[in-house]
Amino acid sequence: MSMSRAFDTDVFVIGGGPAGLAAAIAARQHGLRVMVADHDEPPIDKACGEGLMPDSLEVLAQLGVKLDPQDVGTFRGIKFLGPQDSVAAEFPRGTGLGIRRLRLHQILVDYARALGIEMLWRARVSLNNEADTESESMLVVNSSRVRSRWLVGADGQNSRVRQWAGLLSGRVRARRFALRRHFRVLPWSEYVEIYWGRDCQAYVTPIAKDQLCVALISRRRLRSFEDGLAGFPELAERLRRAEAISGVRGAMSISQRLDQVWRGRVALVGEASGSVDAITGEGLAMAFRQALALAPALAAGDLASYAAAHRSISSLPEFMARSMLLMDSSPLIRRRTLRALSRRPALFARMLAVHVGELPIKSFAAHGLLDLGWQMVVASVSRAHTILSPGTKLRI
Repeated sequence: MSMSRAFDTDVFVIGGGPAGLAAAIAARQHGLRVMVADHDEPPIDKACGEGLMPDSLEVLAQLGVKLDPQDVGTFRGIKFLGPQDSVAAEFPRGTGLGIRRLRLHQILVDYARALGIEMLWRARVSLNNEADTESESMLVVNSSRVRSRWLVGADGQNSRVRQWAGLLSGRVRARRFALRRHFRVLPWSEYVEIYWGRDCQAYVTPIAKDQLCVALISRRRLRSFEDGLAGFPELAERLRRAEAISGVRGAMSISQRLDQVWRGRVALVGEASGSVDAITGEGLAMAFRQALALAPALAAGDLASYAAAHRSISSLPEFMARSMLLMDSSPLIRRRTLRALSRRPALFARMLAVHVGELPIKSFAAHGLLDLGWQMVVASVSRAHTILSPGTKLRI
């Protein structure tokens, strides 16, 4: 369905990162004219773990995007490593890919350009409030006026579009600090490895045959990448002779849920519409799913349907983020959970199957979630008992 030619474009997307480009690509595939604007220019980098699990790749394929195996690293599952215990599980189906954020962004830019999407880089965009009505958005782009039927905010955690639309109401559940660096070294594992430290995790993702992405995420602000890495002696030793091939880039990892993700002619996607902690590795997959849900809603003029789809898309990653951040909240909970998972690796495999959408969460609850939850509860009770009664121990 095409919109009136009286508009300069049907859809104007503010934010040219992966979320904005995915929204633009999906809208274009529904026959809409699309413009994308960003204050930066491609390829745009960002600190992230750079791993795409099989569910992420399936959504990318639905957008028509395919990754060249020569550009990526591969991994067949996830491995948790604690000081005493470790556990690994393979994906039920498919293989994950690790790819430099810069390379992924360039691929999306090239594909969007091939579809005929107009892209405005190094663009300054503001909203002409006097001309804004229920039927259009009037924007000022580098001093020129642009009339658009729909406005999509894909401009990240500090979204200006969210502010313009009055969609600030919501809740921030957690804020953590992230640092990322790349190393030239042969990957030693077929898994994305997640090392669990005292108040920090280290994520190791193969991104090429001879390159790794190492990301650190912590509740405290790390003084340096080396400071954070020192909390993981085994990993630090593996990287001691590796060549660092990028600088250190930082970011905030925020768990945030908004009360609304659309109003009038404005919709939000990606981190502008809320986010989950990076511990899930699902940030990009969520953005791609949101893009696929938003496009038909724009074509049909029904943003309420997008809001319902957005809630459904966010629910599982939010649940998994809360579960894993519980491990981050207490050394005792973390230690007992890792011990329980190492003793029952099939349980961890079911957790991963739920995480990538291969197993319904209700099925997992019937097979193991309550048992894992009990392990966490027991650990919490033991912790509280120790605090209240020094010198005594709770027998478990």
